[in-house]
Amino acid sequence: MTPAAASPLPPSLTRCCAGLWALMLILAMGLVWAPGPAQASLDNDRYDGNIFALYAGNGSLVPPRSTLAQALAAHRVAVVVYYLDDSGVSKQFAPVVSELQRLWGNAIDLIPLVTDPLQNRPEGGPADPAHYWDGLIPQVVVIDADGRVVFDRHGQVSVDAINTAVSKATGIPMAPGSGSSATLSFNELNSEVVASR
Repeated sequence: MTPAAASPLPPSLTRCCAGLWALMLILAMGLVWAPGPAQASLDNDRYDGNIFALYAGNGSLVPPRSTLAQALAAHRVAVVVYYLDDSGVSKQFAPVVSELQRLWGNAIDLIPLVTDPLQNRPEGGPADPAHYWDGLIPQVVVIDADGRVVFDRHGQVSVDAINTAVSKATGIPMAPGSGSSATLSFNELNSEVVASR
């Protein structure tokens, strides 16, 4: 007589073992392909994505709602901000640009522009953003309704200086109590512009 054949495992135990093997396989794959820690940082020149969404909490700035040519044709005040997404100084300046949008809303055409497309090409006159860019970032240019440059500065320009220029260009008085703002960081990535006390 032949020895009795081994009896197969019950179906519920078979499913349990298969599930356990699948779970172990998924965990092992996750350990092998797990992404590293996030490398976004406010003070480096690495590309982290849209600087306005990441560092100012405002992804609505890019792409701009209008072009410089449209603003000039409509005789609207334009505030052109030149920046790079992979620039530490641009990342630190992002909250100022977001504050300009909050303060001035539809009273101006706020036009944040990445400078990469402007490099190494001929400029096409006053309606071309390359006409005003001086090669440094960040740079803020305020152009009044008549197409005259009334403000042109680069670096960490204070929001108060820009607001003064925009107020003169639009004829809209600055809000009471404005004129003494500071940038406040509320975590390691995000900052906001607040009135100084």
